[in-house]
Amino acid sequence: MVSRSSSIGSSRCSNSRASAKQAAKHALQRWISWARRCRIPAFVDLSRRITAHQEAIHISIDHDLSNGLVESVNTKLRLLTRIAFGYTNPDALIGLGMLALGGLCPPLPGRTTKALTR
Repeated sequence: MVSRSSSIGSSRCSNSRASAKQAAKHALQRWISWARRCRIPAFVDLSRRITAHQEAIHISIDHDLSNGLVESVNTKLRLLTRIAFGYTNPDALIGLGMLALGGLCPPLPGRTTKALTR
């Protein structure tokens, strides 16, 4: 059985999320309205592009969709590519990627504790 105070707290949280999503949509609409009236051609063009994709943007706001994780991994891979610049074999870059992002944790010489594996 769920206590009344916890169910009230969760409804406040969901109401807070819903109001934040509505605020995000409202802020986007206000910006589009401003950009349409703006005299900067790049902003006018951007407002047209955003308006064309507005339904998809609202869906991503409603469902909390983000590509932040993908962008993070992409940035880390670019850094590893710069680090592996001097290596002649592409397997070295693949190995760096597996060590840094793949959860690989091989046993190392001199290590007294067991390696954590995922």
